[in-house]
Amino acid sequence: MSQTKPEQNYLDLTPECIHGHVIKENGKVSVLIPRFTSLFFGKYFLPLLKNKYIPLKLDELGSETWLLIDGKKNVQAICDILIEKYGDKINPVEERVTSFLTHLYTNKFIKFNDLKK
Repeated sequence: MSQTKPEQNYLDLTPECIHGHVIKENGKVSVLIPRFTSLFFGKYFLPLLKNKYIPLKLDELGSETWLLIDGKKNVQAICDILIEKYGDKINPVEERVTSFLTHLYTNKFIKFNDLKK
């Protein structure tokens, strides 16, 4: 008899940012991704570099979504806030937000606090 893990609803997951960000003058977000994660490279090459981070520039909706990721709101709450602010411009909101968050999660820019391994 094998036990299966209960399915988790994506909209119930709570995302949290792993990397920092800066907000540009135009209100758009740039996520700051460290150039080196290795201690060896970081110790010897970072002092030689002009910038320690690679900026990942987000568009308007991506920036708004990123700023809503606080480790407290679940995906459904984020979708609700975005639909209230942008209306039909962002429809289908759940598909767009979950796709965006999946890309962020796959590239290790966010984590899901309640995701069971």
